[in-house]
Amino acid sequence: MSELILKPGKERSVFRRHPWIFAGSVERLEGRARPGDTVLVKDADGRPLARAAWSPNSQIRARVWSFDPEQSIDHAFIKRTVAASVARRQSHPVLSQQDGVRLIHGESDGLPGVIADRYGPVVVIQLTSAGADKWRDAIIAGLVQATGCVAVYERSDSDVRKLEGLEPLSQLAWGELPADLTIVENGVRMVVDVVGGHKTGFYLDQRDNRLLTGQLSRDRDVLNCFCYTGGFSLQALAGGARSVISIDSSGPALATAARNLALNPQLDASRAEWREDDVFQALRSLKAEGRRFDLIVLDPPKFAPSAAHADRAARAYKDINLLGFRLLNPGGILMTYSCSGGIGLELFQKIVAGAAADAGVEARIIHRLSAAADHPIGLGVPEGEYLKGLACQI
Repeated sequence: MSELILKPGKERSVFRRHPWIFAGSVERLEGRARPGDTVLVKDADGRPLARAAWSPNSQIRARVWSFDPEQSIDHAFIKRTVAASVARRQSHPVLSQQDGVRLIHGESDGLPGVIADRYGPVVVIQLTSAGADKWRDAIIAGLVQATGCVAVYERSDSDVRKLEGLEPLSQLAWGELPADLTIVENGVRMVVDVVGGHKTGFYLDQRDNRLLTGQLSRDRDVLNCFCYTGGFSLQALAGGARSVISIDSSGPALATAARNLALNPQLDASRAEWREDDVFQALRSLKAEGRRFDLIVLDPPKFAPSAAHADRAARAYKDINLLGFRLLNPGGILMTYSCSGGIGLELFQKIVAGAAADAGVEARIIHRLSAAADHPIGLGVPEGEYLKGLACQI
């Protein structure tokens, strides 16, 4: 087995159980290794530390599979780790009742670069690292065995794969997809497009926050921005909202949202309005019209994929939150989110505070919002906390 020798002092992150080994921490690779091969990680004095997947094309040169340097990384190890991750969800009293649930959340579940989401009888995987790509067959076999699913679809089509020297891939990996795939989330039926939808087909990380939106919506006029397929909108209607305006720039997404509403005859469709528009422009138009709302949801796409984009992203977040605060009625609530890894929670709160000040409103945080429990954050991997949100009442 090839050995990855670290520079002096660079072993400290491994001792803290952080699974990423960056290029700047590597002294040399002894022996030959192909992308995804397992290497033995050693400190500068030659002491074994861990076993990791080698990725020569990435700035993250290795991702740790096991902090036990004696652990064999093989088909059986991968299947055991997959099974353990699935079992944790199955033993959770809330997650075990969900139609849609994340089964594997990458590094936080000991499987770097592996995402697996279950939608009813279908599992969707996303493999974003060289090591995950190498063990594709074991991952799929482990998921089939642990879940009893009828199909595994692969959505390894994110840009992150390019950083690993991997080509994008979208394919049926096992079994046969059902003709129509829907899930029920907190009493609301939703269509899931695992082939063409965002991410793996749906935003499971916002499940708890959608439920909270419904709980806060009774007798309120609600505005949902970047609504995608209407998850927040439908929960607001289910919670008794007086009206819900939903805005997105994607016509196909709005068409799916309307279809989702039609799947839920218990909801009053006359209270829902769908608008295809640029959200920034739409918010300015609503302000010019003198419109006001009691609850506004801002769930934009990723403005800052890395820290290098933070300054530009901060301006976009400031602008949209400023517009949101200006559209609220007194006592209204702004539920605002960032999924940008380059914007930390502290910075995001400062941005929102600055937006409130510029809008001339006094606001207080009534809820801190984050991803649902099936998106755990490893204590040694703080970067895993990508989704952060605030519910602010003025």
